Amino acid sequence: MWLSILVGILTSYLLGNLNGAVCMSALMHDDVRAHGSGNAGLTNFVRNYGAGKALGVVLIDAGKAVLACLVTGLLLAAYGCYAVGAAIGGLCVMLGHTFPALLGFRGGKGILSGLFIALVLDWRVALIILAVFALIYVLTGYVSLGSVIAATVFGIGLAVSYWGNWPVVFCSVAMGALAVFMHRGNISRLLQGTERKTNLFKKGKSE
Repeated sequence: MWLSILVGILTSYLLGNLNGAVCMSALMHDDVRAHGSGNAGLTNFVRNYGAGKALGVVLIDAGKAVLACLVTGLLLAAYGCYAVGAAIGGLCVMLGHTFPALLGFRGGKGILSGLFIALVLDWRVALIILAVFALIYVLTGYVSLGSVIAATVFGIGLAVSYWGNWPVVFCSVAMGALAVFMHRGNISRLLQGTERKTNLFKKGKSE
């Protein structure tokens, strides 16, 4: 079992290093991290290249998250621990996304990947996360605020859904906390009133 866990951890972390924003900007002979906030995430990608080119980012980051959860889940399914494996895979792919060794440890913040991790673990929680993010974004225009609240809902929602399955609860809370931590700069700017609003449907920020 421990060998299966180790294989799942390593596979998931390496999948996390496959960053959608970095890959898509590289196809344009550029590096998204050299622009804007310097973050290798969907929001910074849209701000600099436009929403029309973001589909590839979504497909890569969503695909790697789902694949990591499924691979590690299936590795542990033989021991009756599919959900535990999926949660471990989710945590490790998110760690690979935020701290990618193959990309100089300069990654994204894990919100998009987190949504699809939640989809694998409990689609009901995923729908709640998506609804909460959409509502906050529409009302405020702040992607970061929607992301922070969605990450909090992620941790709480999956912990409630899997209450009693402590490995899954731990991984879920850890993933939510990691996503919030990665937004610490945004939280500071939100409190100071200097955070930028973002239009996710076209290039550039909202005024």
